[in-house]
Amino acid sequence: MSTLPIDVWSDIACPWCYIGKRNLDAALALLDDSDDVDPNVVSVDFHSYLLAPDTPPETDAPEIDFLVQSKGMPADQVRQMFAHVTQVAADAGLHYDFDIARHANTRKAHELLHYAKSVGRQADMAERLFAAHFTEGKHIGGIDELADLAAEIGLDRDDVEKALRAGTYADAVDADLDQASAYGISGVPFFVIDGRYGVSGAQPPEVLAQAIGQVLAERAET
Repeated sequence: MSTLPIDVWSDIACPWCYIGKRNLDAALALLDDSDDVDPNVVSVDFHSYLLAPDTPPETDAPEIDFLVQSKGMPADQVRQMFAHVTQVAADAGLHYDFDIARHANTRKAHELLHYAKSVGRQADMAERLFAAHFTEGKHIGGIDELADLAAEIGLDRDDVEKALRAGTYADAVDADLDQASAYGISGVPFFVIDGRYGVSGAQPPEVLAQAIGQVLAERAET
């Protein structure tokens, strides 16, 4: 059987996207425990989506301040929203700390994900970026910080920095954004299975596993 592609549109600054990634990992683990389908034929690619594309590149501010000042949301409402998503994240095995989360422009982070894809480390890089942002309160908008994070997973720091400063993968980010628009994606995470089936939102592992398993079963019948 040929590889089954799962294309995931997400933003590193999106709390639901980290949950979605973890749920996808869990879904593939569920399939691995099943005798009906083989999850080893699945390939996952992460694609760029910018929730706040107009954020100035130099921005480094508390996430709560950004939502209050830029989005006009009451502080109490933001805190309630953070509390809710923090609990959902905890249920998925993740620890969020919005007290230290920093708002940033994530375009360069997406360029880094494309760099990591080129060397076969995209999933690891995505995991590191999400954890840096939501758990550790690291700034993920600057080239120096991103190069440091890349080095932490074993990538060549100098090569990463060179690529980010040159904008080597800027066109790849733009292509992802164009494809998201063509698909009509207006929120993330958004999963496209086999280029045909779309699943919106951080669905539970069981839902994702069922969708993936169904497509794999359909392929096996053809």
